[in-house]
Amino acid sequence: MRSFLSMCLLLIFLSSTAQKKALVGGTLIDGFGGDPLRNSVILISGTKIEKVGTIETLPVPAGYEVISTEGMSVLPGLWDMHVHLMINGHSDYPYWDKKYPPLFRNVIMPAGARQLLMAGVTSARDLGAPLEDIIAVRDSINKGRMIGPTLYVSGPFLQHAPYPGTEQFRWGVNGPADARAKVQRLAKGGVDCIKLIDQDQMTQEEVNAIVDEAHKWKLKVVAHSHRPEEIRRGMIAGVDCFEHTGLATAPEYPEDVMKMIKERTANSNTKLFWCPTVEGLFNNDYNIRNTEHLDDPSWQVGLPDSVVKDIRNSLAHPSQLSYFQVTPYRKPTLKRKFSQLKESGVILLIGTDSGIPMKFHSQSTWNELDIWVREMGVDPMLAIRSATYWPAVFHGVEDKVGTITEGKTADIIAVRGDVLRYINLLQKVDMVIKGGVRVK
Repeated sequence: MRSFLSMCLLLIFLSSTAQKKALVGGTLIDGFGGDPLRNSVILISGTKIEKVGTIETLPVPAGYEVISTEGMSVLPGLWDMHVHLMINGHSDYPYWDKKYPPLFRNVIMPAGARQLLMAGVTSARDLGAPLEDIIAVRDSINKGRMIGPTLYVSGPFLQHAPYPGTEQFRWGVNGPADARAKVQRLAKGGVDCIKLIDQDQMTQEEVNAIVDEAHKWKLKVVAHSHRPEEIRRGMIAGVDCFEHTGLATAPEYPEDVMKMIKERTANSNTKLFWCPTVEGLFNNDYNIRNTEHLDDPSWQVGLPDSVVKDIRNSLAHPSQLSYFQVTPYRKPTLKRKFSQLKESGVILLIGTDSGIPMKFHSQSTWNELDIWVREMGVDPMLAIRSATYWPAVFHGVEDKVGTITEGKTADIIAVRGDVLRYINLLQKVDMVIKGGVRVK
């Protein structure tokens, strides 16, 4: 049954009932952050946005399929800047990493990609996967052979030494020359960015070599920021984007680290990006006491029954998961650290670490947005920009996607209601258009 449904979805994705569409009547949030446009009209021709206006200023020409967006918020397709398509919520990493690599390319990753797209994520950055598998999935999506968001991928992590059994998607670095060689191998393999972790276990020379070589290949470097020394070494080397708000239970970032960040952001010629990924930690106590989300069928789409059962069994006792045992001590530090970042001048990006235990691709992105707005005090419009405009800027594709603008690719979603007042309405995206084709 699932294979039949997959084929039906693919046929929908590859075909459109009309080459020209008109989205009429909704409140447009274009991604730039200006005032919403009421009673909007968006004309789509083929894969592109042709014109944007209102019912009063832009009549719909003959020959367009009219799609009513009355009563809906219309906004650019979302980005999730930190996903892991090779995992899908299972709690036992060593077990998963040993059993499921043969299914990554043709089952696990395609299922995760489809789930993201159906949740309104039309672009995503995958940060850690076997090189050949994730490149194959990315390229299949780009060629229309597979349903999913446009992917920007790092391939394997670069770190001092891979954890046992993870060598397929974690590459060790042994000296500056080897660091450069590993970056060159990834670049020639076709990655879109470089992922660096545990850089506090590397020498500064190794970290410098990775960043310098990546920049020579016009690739940006994304690095973990779990520990202060990871940030220090990454800042010295010129890392472009940091991930997470830290594994440490310290109440705030050290003064010298914040000084480095503020000095970097004070330079108008450079930008420093950051994915805090706070929701998985902030909501954990709620999730282990309210497990209804584990029964949501959306995270099961595309997965064989045997894999679904395996994931369910691994989550039978949510409060006992070793992955989250320190979380109660980290949660009280999140708001302070998030506030430090927000006030430092870094550009915050929506990223979720989607795929980690109890974090499903179909649910992660809207949950992160909800916590930003409801708990971290981020203005809803700024949160949406962090999931649309700014990710496109990071990857240098803001002239193509990220906003609803004439001439750009028609990646558009719509949700019934006012997302600027109720951001959690994004948990049920009513319409998804990717590349001009309505897929939901």
